[in-house]
Amino acid sequence: MKLTARQVDTAKPKEKPYKLADGGGLYLLVNPNGARYWRLKYRIAGKEKLLALGVYPDISLSDARTKRNEARRTLSDGNDPIEEKKAEKAAKAFAVSNSFESIAIEWHEHKRPNWSKGYAEDILEYLKKDIFPYIGKRAVTEIKPAEMLAVLRKMEQRGVLDKLKKTRQACRQIFTYAVITGRAEFNPVTDLASALKAPKQKHFSHLLADQMNAFLVALAGYSGSEVTQSATRLLMLTGVRTIELRESEWTEFDFDKDIWQIPAERMKMRRPHIVPLSNQVKAILIKLHSITGRGK
Repeated sequence: MKLTARQVDTAKPKEKPYKLADGGGLYLLVNPNGARYWRLKYRIAGKEKLLALGVYPDISLSDARTKRNEARRTLSDGNDPIEEKKAEKAAKAFAVSNSFESIAIEWHEHKRPNWSKGYAEDILEYLKKDIFPYIGKRAVTEIKPAEMLAVLRKMEQRGVLDKLKKTRQACRQIFTYAVITGRAEFNPVTDLASALKAPKQKHFSHLLADQMNAFLVALAGYSGSEVTQSATRLLMLTGVRTIELRESEWTEFDFDKDIWQIPAERMKMRRPHIVPLSNQVKAILIKLHSITGRGK
């Protein structure tokens, strides 16, 4: 006889576990602590097996019957419901570990030591804001070029073309990382640059060759800070970036070996950089040391 919803709901615990059968191998297991579990008993390849279908009341009698019928259809196709359940669970776990977001985070952690703190934060922010909400939970193997183009065009429509370029480049590298590590077969971002607007090139102000003499004369007559004047000369003589000079410390300069060693953490490419010190540079530095040498 089939169970009724009332029988299931009012089933009381006993000293020992007992079963309430519904037919077709489905039964409700009632434990002494009052917990009730749906189970399906079946045979395949001459062996008896038991499939867990869930906990009552999370799974109702109607839900349990639906699950039983699905399992029976699986059996009629010659497949084992337990093995199919394991395969489905493994597929879901694979999809999570191979989602764009999980691989992007893994890639970001791998690359972060080579980046400045600010750049690493910017890239992660771009991904979280403009990419993850749309494809973050998708398996990388499912994402096609047209879908990536649609996502990136949302940024294009907002006019944030510099961010778009950096985000597209990051996505391309993430998919390349997925391919290299065996999680994807191809990179859907590779050819998208031609389908997106590029930011306008910005050229920094610069001096022409025939302007240098006038500039040096003006610099020699500069009446402002001596530190500013000296720093300007050092930039011209060493070719370093302004931030590398501004954040330099006296411990980086070796006047005996005539070198300035800029540590990796202060370099754009995260590699240490050695700058030879010419006599002109040393003379400026020695003069500066008399002004700022008491600090770093």
